[in-house]
Amino acid sequence: MMTTPTSYKLLNVATGRVFQDAGWYLDDPMGKKPSLIRAIYEKKQIFLRDDTYGLYKFADWLPVSRFLQGSCAPVTYKSKELAKFLKLEHLYICFSGYFPDIGANMSTCSFKETEAYSVCGRISPNKKEVLVVASAGNTARAFAKVCSENKIPLLLCVPEDNLDALWFDKPLNDCVKLICAQSGCDYFDAIHLSNIVVKSKKYYPEGGAKNVARRDGMGTTILSATTFTGEIPDYYFQAVGSGTGAIAAWEANLRLIDDGRFSNKKTKLILSQNLPFIPMVNAWNAKSRELLPFDENEARKQVEEIDAKVLSNRKPPYGIVGGLFDAMTDTHGEFMAISNDDLRYAADLFEKLERIDIHPAAAVATASLLQAIKNNHVDKSKIIMLNITGGGEKLFRNSHHLYFLQPNHIFKMNPNEDEVLKIVDKWF
Repeated sequence: MMTTPTSYKLLNVATGRVFQDAGWYLDDPMGKKPSLIRAIYEKKQIFLRDDTYGLYKFADWLPVSRFLQGSCAPVTYKSKELAKFLKLEHLYICFSGYFPDIGANMSTCSFKETEAYSVCGRISPNKKEVLVVASAGNTARAFAKVCSENKIPLLLCVPEDNLDALWFDKPLNDCVKLICAQSGCDYFDAIHLSNIVVKSKKYYPEGGAKNVARRDGMGTTILSATTFTGEIPDYYFQAVGSGTGAIAAWEANLRLIDDGRFSNKKTKLILSQNLPFIPMVNAWNAKSRELLPFDENEARKQVEEIDAKVLSNRKPPYGIVGGLFDAMTDTHGEFMAISNDDLRYAADLFEKLERIDIHPAAAVATASLLQAIKNNHVDKSKIIMLNITGGGEKLFRNSHHLYFLQPNHIFKMNPNEDEVLKIVDKWF
């Protein structure tokens, strides 16, 4: 499915400079200070296409040059049972995952599909180099699915300990390759590996939070909730590892205000991390733009302890201009720390009341909602959006035969750069 490219320009958040996108800018080539860039769309009011377009129903506010096959949009619905349990009048759940009963059909069971279809839709069909994506698991699964089905060359970098996240309902096309950082390594080690790979001219980085397509793909969650309710939510609950989804929600919120049809309020970001790994919680509570110093070995131990492994980014886009600190400051946000026991309780409660299983990260967000209600941190009469970033995996896995992606190579911690490049340069 092809389309006319979305018309947009790029904004340097730090300087205000607006410039044309040359195809794959991850920052301002004339910028002297680290800053995120932001897409400025020609259409100030979003026109929604019908559901047959999947994620691309929101294409007016996605920086894409083409529509790819197989996408699904997040689904928003008004909660009955969880809302009743919490005595909430307007609890809306934005569900990204596999829940056919409500029309949610993301086969990777994660909102990372919103990123993958947007990012890959930004790639020119004529691009010859190979996309490189570092991931703790869910992002890799989403990009692998999208690239395999649309024959886009992809190299994934994932910690070996997270290989169980790379499951699929059909074998992948050979255009998808996988390298791993050995057992004991974490997401940051996978990022380090990807940074080595992109030194080769054959490869280019996806860019993570710096990629406007990734953020605007994730921003479709709040677009879904707002267009469903007709009004910008008062509160937005989500668990964060990098915080990219929350930055995306904030940016989409600003566009919705400019649209003029959905109120002019800024939704309060209420974000959460999984104890004991809470670097952004600690920084925010200290009112620090920069993350507080921490020992990397201690951080790895903390990551081993948390249930929500995808929330384990040690170098998130927190302090950069236009990043999470700015988003939280602008929305008077709050950060919460959630224990494994609390997220497990929340997961069981959600499955019992809403009748679908959810990922640990989504359970962290649910637990933060429970805690916020208990502590009277929200007005129960206001519109509350709970971003369920992954769910239905148990249902999907029980009803499909699964195939697991195996690594093409496993590298030791802090590998030799020449060795890495010599190996990966042979593949494409």
